[in-house]
Amino acid sequence: MRNPVAVIQNPILRGFNPDPSIVRVGDDYYIATSTFEWFPGVQIHHSRDLAHWRLLSRPLNRPSQLNMLGDPDSCGVWAPCLSYDGGLFYLIYTDVKRYGRTSQPGGVGAGLRDMHNYLVTCPTIDGEWSDPVYLNSSGFDPSLFHDDDGRKYLVNMLWDHRPGKNRFGGIALQEYSAAERKLVGERRNIFKGTPIGFTEAPHLYKRNGWYYLLTAEGGTGWGHAVTMARSHQIDGPYELHPDTYILTARDRPDSVLQRVGHGSLVQTQDGETYMAYLCGRPLPNRGRCTLGRETAIQKMVWSADGWLRTADGNHTPQAKPPAPNLPAHPFPPLTPREDFDSLKLPIDFQWLRTPNPERIWSLAARPGFLRLFGRETLGSQFEQSLVARRQQSFCFTASTRMDFQPNHFQQAAGLILYYNSTKFHYLFLTHDDTIGLHLRVMSCVTDVGDSFSTPIALPAGTISIELRMDVDLERLVFAFRLPGESWRTVPQVFDASVVSDEAGPPTLANFTGAFTGICCQDTSGAGRPADFDYFNYVERDYLESVRF
Repeated sequence: MRNPVAVIQNPILRGFNPDPSIVRVGDDYYIATSTFEWFPGVQIHHSRDLAHWRLLSRPLNRPSQLNMLGDPDSCGVWAPCLSYDGGLFYLIYTDVKRYGRTSQPGGVGAGLRDMHNYLVTCPTIDGEWSDPVYLNSSGFDPSLFHDDDGRKYLVNMLWDHRPGKNRFGGIALQEYSAAERKLVGERRNIFKGTPIGFTEAPHLYKRNGWYYLLTAEGGTGWGHAVTMARSHQIDGPYELHPDTYILTARDRPDSVLQRVGHGSLVQTQDGETYMAYLCGRPLPNRGRCTLGRETAIQKMVWSADGWLRTADGNHTPQAKPPAPNLPAHPFPPLTPREDFDSLKLPIDFQWLRTPNPERIWSLAARPGFLRLFGRETLGSQFEQSLVARRQQSFCFTASTRMDFQPNHFQQAAGLILYYNSTKFHYLFLTHDDTIGLHLRVMSCVTDVGDSFSTPIALPAGTISIELRMDVDLERLVFAFRLPGESWRTVPQVFDASVVSDEAGPPTLANFTGAFTGICCQDTSGAGRPADFDYFNYVERDYLESVRF
């Protein structure tokens, strides 16, 4: 038996992995997290000791389960809930079709929003999940509770679009009939929330005759918090926790982990309680979370008064909480380089929105290469040819080798640091009548617009080129290399911090995180492809300086 791990290093799921829902089945722990507009939908990680985790599967992987074509940025799959009952895994998720625009942030902002909640099931966590059962469209963050009498209940936040109303209208409860595969009975609003507002992310638990309602409040920014209420009856009335919130960093600007909220509880084999929750780690001196909202976990304790609190009683997040008394179970380290020698896309990579990947990429068209077919622009919310992986460290180097022969200015391909369609830095190869074949960088910042670097002309007939990005906190530098030559740096430093939740106006949806990857556009409609031989992603220490 391996010795147990002493402490957990938070965050346990680094990079864009928000809205965790945790469940234990036997000796195995699973966490489901949001994927928003990235396909396939929902990430499920696996652990046996709560300290070491591996990405196991993405269950929403076919058109009948999820089609996000046209979903706006930071819409798509929100806040999944993973549970297990009677030999079956249950996964609840929201597909947000419209976020809405507003002239002001906050709980009275965007009124009209479209979202639909679904349920899929599977007897195994990494098997083929069922086609979805439609549940409702009354709000987001749905969660399924399995009561000990065999009945099941759905809770979700209630969206109120009416003028002058609080958009976060409370927590709705309704019974779910597994036999009829639909919600039944009356919908009840069981909890209106506290004065800090933005009441969302409900989960129900039962302990010693009490129903405990866990919610997130304060918005998913610096004021985020986990709150708790309880009742002897599932439909209330619910009394609020005497400390109001049980986990938050809203009053602790010194905490390494910020934006703490959206909690989910699990009980270990020894009866200990741990809470998984989302967090953000701001860049030093900049306050922007380029890694997006991540997942952390820490031990909680049930006090003598029957309320849940942090182990130290001060309701603050811990960067290195004590681990449970479980045998250490590390997983083999992932290889930093992908050579695309398999017909299966490596699990770390995703693409945007479409459930029809054969339209945008192929691993069979040219064996040993990932071929991207030129499609729509980087601003498209339909068919972008972009394949990328999460940035999971503040400092990293990513590189690739690309074979591409553009015929004109409407064809481009290259290496990208991407947040969404209005926040990215893109080193691309293209061609026009004046300059000929050339490289340049396109930068897009939400409230500024597009800008382009000075073009770098390349020799006519160049087919193969290596591209590289070096990110060190908020500093981004691009480089390139032709066959047989040394690396040459693009003579400009770019601001990597714009690829973050906090960059741009707060009235828009900004809920994902930075990705590094490859892409290809052909706005002429000819589908000109680019072939990528490898993709290398290496996390490293900070580089003090860059040579041009």
